[in-house]
Amino acid sequence: MSETVIVKAAEIADIFRATGAFLEGHFILSSGLHSPNYMQCAKVLQHPEHSERFAKALAAKLQGLAPTAVLAPALGGILVGYELARALKVRSIFAERVDGVMTLRRGQEIRSGERLVLCEDVVTTGKSIKEVEALVLAAGATVVAMAAIVDRSGGKWSLSLPLTSLLTMKLETHPAEACPMCAAGSVAIKPGSRPTPS
Repeated sequence: MSETVIVKAAEIADIFRATGAFLEGHFILSSGLHSPNYMQCAKVLQHPEHSERFAKALAAKLQGLAPTAVLAPALGGILVGYELARALKVRSIFAERVDGVMTLRRGQEIRSGERLVLCEDVVTTGKSIKEVEALVLAAGATVVAMAAIVDRSGGKWSLSLPLTSLLTMKLETHPAEACPMCAAGSVAIKPGSRPTPS
């Protein structure tokens, strides 16, 4: 493993703001929830010095788990997963949706008996991590950790393992049908890559 890197949560929040990655407005999240805030990790991860530092800091929190690979859901988790795998000196793979179902493609595979870290950029409900976890279990492999740069649920995720994150914050969310911003006439935008659940 590479050298230990510690990045304080306040510093991460500052980097998100400085790179324009902490957005304020009216957004539709990948989960379908509405929020006045959006963490656009792509704005941060376009700077390799940030993605490398974040990944090394996550790797430091995962010492001793002896993973054999890092698995990330496309699209947001790919860069983080790759950098984390590089820091851990293991293989990096990613899953992508085909007809709405998380799938391994492009010759990638999970081997029976492997030990995987599941990695995301931002976690709100944990839906994507749960979907890739199902792939791991179906392959006869083991999930040894779940990790993300940002836990925006305030620790309120519902996952099978604790979520290792660098920054935990509770950001306001609302079901679409009960969104006060919509009720006030504000039009929501969807900055992410995943189609909104219908």
